[in-house]
Amino acid sequence: MLDIKEIRNDPERVKKGMAKRNKNIDIDAVLQADDLRRSLISNTDAMKSEQNQSSKQIPALKKEGKQEEAQALLARMKDLSDEIKANDAKLREAEEALREMLLAIPNVPHESVPAGKDDTENEEKRKVGTPRTFEFAPQAHWDIGAKLGVLDPERAAKVTGARFHFYKGLGARLERAVINFFLNTHTANGYTEILPPFLVNRASMTGTGQLPKFEDDAFHINKEDLFLIPTAEVPVTNFHRDEILDGAQLPIKYCAYSACFREEAGSAGRDTRGLIRQHQFNKVELVKFVRPEDSYAELEKLTSDAERVLQALGLPYRVVTLCAGDLGFSSAKTYDIEVWMPSYNRYVEISSCSNFEDYQARRASIRFKDGARDKTRFVHTLNGSGVAIGRTVAAILENYQNEDGSVTVPDVLRGFMGVDVIPMPVK
Repeated sequence: MLDIKEIRNDPERVKKGMAKRNKNIDIDAVLQADDLRRSLISNTDAMKSEQNQSSKQIPALKKEGKQEEAQALLARMKDLSDEIKANDAKLREAEEALREMLLAIPNVPHESVPAGKDDTENEEKRKVGTPRTFEFAPQAHWDIGAKLGVLDPERAAKVTGARFHFYKGLGARLERAVINFFLNTHTANGYTEILPPFLVNRASMTGTGQLPKFEDDAFHINKEDLFLIPTAEVPVTNFHRDEILDGAQLPIKYCAYSACFREEAGSAGRDTRGLIRQHQFNKVELVKFVRPEDSYAELEKLTSDAERVLQALGLPYRVVTLCAGDLGFSSAKTYDIEVWMPSYNRYVEISSCSNFEDYQARRASIRFKDGARDKTRFVHTLNGSGVAIGRTVAAILENYQNEDGSVTVPDVLRGFMGVDVIPMPVK
């Protein structure tokens, strides 16, 4: 969340940030809630000060034989005690109201984030690779998967429901190969591998910004008040929740495989076929904890690390800077990496790499300290998909398809796959 002190000291910066996002957030109402909270704190402090003074005066008055004055002060102390209790109750309500308001405010976009209303106004940063020119009519990955017998959404719909998939045979092996290749690549590049739990509590979802705003997009287990994770960002970022890190160890870099679960409540009718938009999918995530002064340089490195696996796979892609109107709730700046999909005849998002600055760290209380006499500061957190597995499999099927219906396995995956080609089944 944003720091209430920063909102108080520079409300115009926050207002401009919300306007840039095209969000109607009443910052004046937040400041009024803060004024009420501070007034209640001041009143309580004043009453406690009076109470302390009175408690010191009463023994002296009794010693001097001034019993009536002592009794009057005792009565006043009882009244003060009742008033303090009532004020404390109001203060708890005011603090909770202010916290709820702060939790609903998105992050302020970094000054380098372009203005814009939606994804049509994102800015292309670079393209890598050239989309393949086919000498035959290319097929969509869902058709390729069905003909090869490696994807089966129909049986998954029978077993579970829409937007789920069975992977079969070499399809399942391809998914597993991509996961292993990604993890091996990132760990070789200095990331520590973590295998996180796929269920998290409400505090963890709140810490990374999924709650309260996106609760409708999450799979919730009511009995335990636990959530299936929408991304490994949630458990891995919360790995250091409520901790003070050693500044000498920063940056800390983690990579994690997880299954991801999303209701996709607001995406009815979008990408309903294939692997692009599923309720359950696999992903390898990259998470960093860094010094505030280094976070934007670390964002560039993080994006480069995510690109590394696409380059090794030989998949054409581009990097775009998200405009303020398309920026995620918790992010101060995001690069999307989009892979070329022949069936769409366009680039499709396969990774988002974001700098949250201290927004998540403040919600999750993740701080660092250089030495015993140094001030404790909030870290900056970053994360990026390194990258989405299902979308990578879809991109491989489409970009490496052959005229006879088979799919060539990218060179870097052949050691994991044990084959060079996924062949058409023999009839």
